[in-house]
Amino acid sequence: MNLLWDLYWPVIVAAAVAGVIAGAFGFRRKKKGRLAVAAGVAAVVGLAWIWHGPLGAGSRFVNAAEQQTRQVLVDFEMTPVRAVVERAPLSRTLVLNGPADDFQRAELVRILNDVRGIGSVHWANEPAPFMLPLLLEVELAALLGFGLGLLMAYLLELRRRSNAQWSW
Repeated sequence: MNLLWDLYWPVIVAAAVAGVIAGAFGFRRKKKGRLAVAAGVAAVVGLAWIWHGPLGAGSRFVNAAEQQTRQVLVDFEMTPVRAVVERAPLSRTLVLNGPADDFQRAELVRILNDVRGIGSVHWANEPAPFMLPLLLEVELAALLGFGLGLLMAYLLELRRRSNAQWSW
């Protein structure tokens, strides 16, 4: 599962469209332009939060990641080991718990790091590595999409202004 394209592409595309719309209003009006861009940013942040939380993209990510890791553990005959996605806050960190010797512990961390969508793996008795919460990653991706939309709106506005000087 690719986190970006499987779950959050609608948010990024909607943010880019919102950027184009906010930029179209913002770049044509001198005084109310900042208000249009600020309203667009607020709409994109709210949209990303709604998509991640109430519409369930975060829980779909957790279910798919845990299902894939369970399948990997079954394939390697390590069924006593339990793997869960860290939920406080929800991040792309996988926490392992169960009986394993030193070699198995190291290899399971290496193998489960390759599960798509997982950012880091650690055992329950080890310190957790720092990972951004998934909601923050989604918000940043949405803001990046909004910025790309603003850039497209700016380029369209430059083209409009350039063509406005000609009267054939």
